[in-house]
Amino acid sequence: MKKRNKIIYWIATIWLALGMTVTGFGQLIKMKEGQGGTEMITHLGYPVYLLMILGAWKIVGVVVLLVPGIPLIKEWAYAGFFFIMTGAFLSHLAMQDPVVELFPSLLLLILTILSWYFRPAGRRVVLAN
Repeated sequence: MKKRNKIIYWIATIWLALGMTVTGFGQLIKMKEGQGGTEMITHLGYPVYLLMILGAWKIVGVVVLLVPGIPLIKEWAYAGFFFIMTGAFLSHLAMQDPVVELFPSLLLLILTILSWYFRPAGRRVVLAN
């Protein structure tokens, strides 16, 4: 059971890191098209400068998730990814976008939850009694 959980964790985490890195860099360079591009962000009603903020935090979050140690900061990264992806999903839902537009944010949200849930003990915050 433990080996299975470790495999699930790493598969989810690698795909999450890949997805956040690709979209993060795309946002940093202000790509015109694609998920997180300037066309999409303006369609959702957000200012274009938000792309730089989201892109930078996604890249920082990926680094934090992949570096060993710092479990408290990892919790913050997971929370940030959760908030960004639920916000993206709900924004697309509010705009009544087709399922094709909902899917990327929903997939990254699911990967965030899976990675967080199956993270090894060494990557969890230990609360003192």
